[in-house]
Amino acid sequence: MNQKSLRVLEYFKIIDMLKERVSSSLGKRYVDELEPSTNLEEVIQMQKETSEAQSIIIKRGSVPLGGIHDVEMLAKKTKIGSSLDMGQLLMVGDTLRGARVLKNSIGKSEDESYPIIQALTDSLHTFKDIEDKILNSIISEVEMSDNASHTLKSLRRGIVQKNQSIRSKLNSIISSTSYQKYLQDAIITVRGDRFVVPVKQEYRSIVAGIIHDQSSSGATLFIEPMSIVNMNNELRELKLKEREEMERILSELSSFIGEVADEVISNGKILGKVDFIFAKGKLSFSMKAIEPKIIDEKNLNIKNGRHPLLDPKDVVPSNIWIGKEFSTLVVTGPNTGGKTVTLKTVGLFSLMTQSGLHIPADYGSHMCIFDNIFADIGDEQSIEQSLSTFSSHMTNIVDILDDVTTNSLVLFDELGAGTDPVEGAALAMAILNNLYDLKAITIATTHYSELKHYALTKNGVENAAVEFNIQTLSPTYKLLIGVPGKSNAFEISKRLGLGDYIIEKAKNFIDSENIEFEDLLQNIEQNRIDTLKEKEEANRLKEEVRKLKEELLTKTERLAVQRDKIINEAKRDALKIMRDSKEEADMIIKEIRDLQKQGVNKDKNREIENLRREMNESMKDLHSNVKDMIVPKVAKKAIKNLKAGDDVKVVTLNQQGSVLSVDNDKKEALIQIGIMKMNLPFASLEQIKANKKDVLKSGAGKILKKKSFNIKQEIDLRGMNLEEAMVEVDKYLDDAYLAGIPKATIIHGIGTGVLKAGMKEMLKRHKHIKSYRDGMYGEGGAGVTIVEFK
Repeated sequence: MNQKSLRVLEYFKIIDMLKERVSSSLGKRYVDELEPSTNLEEVIQMQKETSEAQSIIIKRGSVPLGGIHDVEMLAKKTKIGSSLDMGQLLMVGDTLRGARVLKNSIGKSEDESYPIIQALTDSLHTFKDIEDKILNSIISEVEMSDNASHTLKSLRRGIVQKNQSIRSKLNSIISSTSYQKYLQDAIITVRGDRFVVPVKQEYRSIVAGIIHDQSSSGATLFIEPMSIVNMNNELRELKLKEREEMERILSELSSFIGEVADEVISNGKILGKVDFIFAKGKLSFSMKAIEPKIIDEKNLNIKNGRHPLLDPKDVVPSNIWIGKEFSTLVVTGPNTGGKTVTLKTVGLFSLMTQSGLHIPADYGSHMCIFDNIFADIGDEQSIEQSLSTFSSHMTNIVDILDDVTTNSLVLFDELGAGTDPVEGAALAMAILNNLYDLKAITIATTHYSELKHYALTKNGVENAAVEFNIQTLSPTYKLLIGVPGKSNAFEISKRLGLGDYIIEKAKNFIDSENIEFEDLLQNIEQNRIDTLKEKEEANRLKEEVRKLKEELLTKTERLAVQRDKIINEAKRDALKIMRDSKEEADMIIKEIRDLQKQGVNKDKNREIENLRREMNESMKDLHSNVKDMIVPKVAKKAIKNLKAGDDVKVVTLNQQGSVLSVDNDKKEALIQIGIMKMNLPFASLEQIKANKKDVLKSGAGKILKKKSFNIKQEIDLRGMNLEEAMVEVDKYLDDAYLAGIPKATIIHGIGTGVLKAGMKEMLKRHKHIKSYRDGMYGEGGAGVTIVEFK
């Protein structure tokens, strides 16, 4: 890949962002080695790695990658028999632990599958025994645990005891009244790992012992009394043995690592690879990036692409496509309008894609693979080489034309600039023609009107423009493909205060055709802006209409429900009033009849009967409306061939009943449900198929049917004594059982409890009873017993 293009497209800034997200030097090594790939399968694989890491980060939040180190050289040292120090052993132990934790964390799951990352972590070797030995033995880079071995623990205990003995002996010396006048200070100190006391210079011959040091003034000598010389010697021997034991432990731990050195080195490479992959995933997550679709064709389509180095709050997304209808794109427009950003976005996205990095764009974007990417962007004039801006650009363009291939992406910023405009435009067209004939993908920015004409007339070459707001003198940074842009130099100068007469003179120096062409571009741009505004307004109005329609439908439905509720409540109130009135009228009629018996006129009686009939007629409509409230108007399945004696299910009441009579004209049937008789439409009935065992073939069947019509679902025993109640209940249970009633209610009241207890004793041994229980709230409570038949 062209190194100069990597630099001008700011690829290495993306690499620096990636380095910030690795957790170890192992991962950093992979980042340093990262280069864009030109192999399609390799790029697809790298993109999938990043997608898996991004998915894990989104779902789990973080991945345990802390504490891993580059221990390859340490492992190689142990392999040839060298010992590691405590700090180095800790690095190996931490790395072994990091590998084990990572392997367990990313392990296979039924709910989640990450084949690439899981394959890597499955290849990690775990040595928990070695890891535990190291981490249990080494506390820090300078401290070994007492539990590293029994010998070490015993030696350290001996050192502590010997220290205490020496201090105790010296304390007795310095606290002695006979010695205190010889001492400079009544303290114990250490010189050269040996305990000493500070003695005044003039008493050196009186205090027997070995002189180890003296103060800077010479007034104090640090003497080891003869009485503790042997004890100091013994302490030194213990410390030497301690050091020997520690070296033995370090050598032993190092040998354990040496036995698995190859596996430890392999772990390091895998951990570095995983760290690198998760760094890519973190970068993708921070950029809100996506995995682009990689296609094996020479075209790309970036949807709402955002340059990754610009502030996400300020960047304006761009839609860029090239390669299908056209292979060359000429971008025009004013300075600072975003032309260069567009070039860099396309180039950088291609480099990122081929490096396995996600791009900050929307789903649906696709990229292709280029064998090389060339970019001539920026002013690189060189004083040392005596190169002007034009010469610098042309030198770079010559190098590009020497190396470009059919599968290359070429980006030119201000192609042909820096020299005579006529010659520069001619050179630019020639260069674009050469690249077009080569079928390379080319994007060039320019101010030359000749290139706009060229793009309009040449098949396979397309114009594009960066939008500019003349009113505010500010760019919108929107890329418009298919529309040539205008430089707007006159308009900008006028807004900045340049006199009209100067601008008019400037226009006189320009070919009238060029002015007309620029004016045409401006009209096209203005029409496009107006059309977009009208479209946005139409979409806004359409959305408002949709919302208003939804609100209207919601209100209509709500009003319909409220209306039905109000009507039903009004009908119920009216029915109650009519019932009350009827009851009152019946009472009046009864009184009048009583008076009639005493000699009231018969004509008056007829009047009363007519009145009553009229009241009944007036209630018919209300009754039918009440029926509508409880009976469905449309049946799920029409009932056929219904006849008296059939068993049916009343859907609205969820009860079974028997047909007493049928009116096929009105499609109604008189149904008996327990003690209730109701006229119900066929629509509320479902026919129950009779079981062959239940078909009654003898005269007894007629008796049973008659009983089923007349039998009640309850029997009232209140006011009876126990014997009378037992006779009545026995007969009732037989009749109810024959009638096929599933359960019945025995009303016995609470009273003294004798009647209830007697009933329960009888029910215990009755042959037809399956079970019985006290009534619940709403059934009669303790005053009733509910029985269920077999």
